[in-house]
Amino acid sequence: MAQLVGADEIESFRIQLSEIERSIRSSFRRRTASFRSNSAVSSANDVDPDNESVLQWSEIDRLPTFERLRTSLFDENDGNEPDGKGRRVVDVTKLGALERHMFIEKLIKHIEHDNLRLLQKIRKRIDRAGVKLSAIEVRYTNLSIEAECEVVYGEPLPTLWNSLKSMLSDLVRLPALPSQQQAKISILNDVSGIIKPGRMTLMLGPPGCGKTTLLKALSGNLNKTLKVTGEISYNGYKLEEFVAQKTSAYTSQDDLHIPEMTVRETLDFSSRCQGIGSRAEILTELTRREREAKSVPDPDIDTYMKAIAVEGQKTTLQTDYILKILGLDICADTLVGDAMRRGISGGQKKRLTAGEMIVGPTKALFMDEISNGLDSSTTYRIVACLQQLAHITDATVLVSLLQPAPETFDLFDDIILMSEGKIVYHGPRCDILEFFKDCGFRCPERKGVADFLQEVISRKDQEQYWCKTEQTYSFISIDTLSRKYKGVSLWKEA
Repeated sequence: MAQLVGADEIESFRIQLSEIERSIRSSFRRRTASFRSNSAVSSANDVDPDNESVLQWSEIDRLPTFERLRTSLFDENDGNEPDGKGRRVVDVTKLGALERHMFIEKLIKHIEHDNLRLLQKIRKRIDRAGVKLSAIEVRYTNLSIEAECEVVYGEPLPTLWNSLKSMLSDLVRLPALPSQQQAKISILNDVSGIIKPGRMTLMLGPPGCGKTTLLKALSGNLNKTLKVTGEISYNGYKLEEFVAQKTSAYTSQDDLHIPEMTVRETLDFSSRCQGIGSRAEILTELTRREREAKSVPDPDIDTYMKAIAVEGQKTTLQTDYILKILGLDICADTLVGDAMRRGISGGQKKRLTAGEMIVGPTKALFMDEISNGLDSSTTYRIVACLQQLAHITDATVLVSLLQPAPETFDLFDDIILMSEGKIVYHGPRCDILEFFKDCGFRCPERKGVADFLQEVISRKDQEQYWCKTEQTYSFISIDTLSRKYKGVSLWKEA
């Protein structure tokens, strides 16, 4: 009798297990169907919720927050495989060098168009989730910079006698010595303006007009021995209230690199020094809102954003991305080199200098003469990438170029024209010819606008552009043009 009772209990237990199993399967099918419908409604660009992808995204969604921000659905193919085959759940910090290279090659096949498409997808994902990106507005008001220089009589050659006099003057410091006389040189004279986010600003002017000094002053890299008056602010905060070097990046016109390092190592080192900024915070808020809305992101975009938001990595996906868009992938493992070591070319060093700055998370870029040693097509491609970065991510970009080609000039939104330490014009590019036409000068039809602007402020070249035939030409000084610019006030504050 005991054995019969035991068998009945076992049979009853089996029936209960079958019912529980059917209930679990039914519940899972309902949740899967609900997940599919919510994903389909969220966006037309979201991933198709096939069975395998849904299970993989569900696996990622169940992970703890820290691991979920490092885990993504990695697509090894070009996205043409049916039913999401070829996708696997991976830790983005453990992607190998070959995997990173193939992934960037898949994302960016044609640099100009695919890079724009990548940035647009990232911005569309951020906007769809309602996350607001930070933007930086740089203002400078009544900025004047002076330098004190020592007056040297005769030829300041490095002779023994001149060196001895310099040593004696430093030790004795007698005011009667001729070499002790000081002179003040005005580098910038009462300049004001606004560098707005989301716009490309070009700075033009002859050598020695103060372009480099203004760029260094705005980025907080000015020499401490210079006397500065006026005010510089970032979103209303003065430079004394924060560390500007953590917010902005200054690119020098001199290419200073460690010659023993390769191009990839140089970019990796720069990336580690600059950190990731607010990328992790943005990604955390983005994934939280997408999880609440049950929205499934594009796997490639999700993988890229998570891979560049992990701090402390020796090498990252961002390095491969910069190598690709700057055309440095062909020399990634080549030594930088110097005069004693064979390395990359001068044009590649100039692109590497620009890449060291844009590989970081900074939102304000001040770039000085980045086209030296580059052909016009390479300069155009670099400026086009900067334009896409400024327009899509609301970055603040100020670039100084000596003689840009017409195609490169047209990529900029605003123009700063400087001469003799003064600002002749600061405003929209489309209004600058009208400004000079009101001053009496017209740009010929087949003349490049950048060349015209460089020559119209020159004493020896200005006369050929005079268009007021009813008036006799006389040289219009920089002071007169600067006062007229301030009176016209083309640049209106927002």
